Amino acid sequence: MHRLFVAIRPPAHIRALLLGAMGGISGARWQSEDQLHLTLRFIGEVDRHRAGDVHAALGAVRQAPFEIALSGIGAFDRRGWPDAVWAGVAPHEPLKALHKKVDAALARVGVPPDQRAFLPHITLARLKRNSGTVGNLLAQSGGLSSPPFTVDDFALFESTLTPDRAVYAIVERYSLAASSRSTIGA
Repeated sequence: MHRLFVAIRPPAHIRALLLGAMGGISGARWQSEDQLHLTLRFIGEVDRHRAGDVHAALGAVRQAPFEIALSGIGAFDRRGWPDAVWAGVAPHEPLKALHKKVDAALARVGVPPDQRAFLPHITLARLKRNSGTVGNLLAQSGGLSSPPFTVDDFALFESTLTPDRAVYAIVERYSLAASSRSTIGA
């Protein structure tokens, strides 16, 4: 079985900005540089045959490249307690359009549509209930921003859960500009 998701990998200079914004919350599990991504669609566990169908479906997604920028830091909470810290991105419209196209392509190969609202973000940390307060980080880094950067591809990732953390590997990249996909290692 393969645990898959579709995401955008920010460029190195954006990942460096994100890493620089991390810190100041005791007990937080901060993302490593190789974990930083903007999820377009979580797929979940699929067998090898379905993974091949997913790959083929994603290869047919077309959209013009677009620009986004980092735009603030926030926190998700569950039952009144923060459980994740994230960096926002803007504008949302091209990301939402790409999300819809990915979702539709996956539905065509039998992956049920995503039922959750899509809020474009990059997770910075996961928090336990007894983690420190996020208020200081939000006050210090809440204005996090970056120059615009171009999104010209997205990727299919495989996630392997380990006792320490999730390890993400890019399975395939899909170009937004070209009619053909780029293969890892090519």
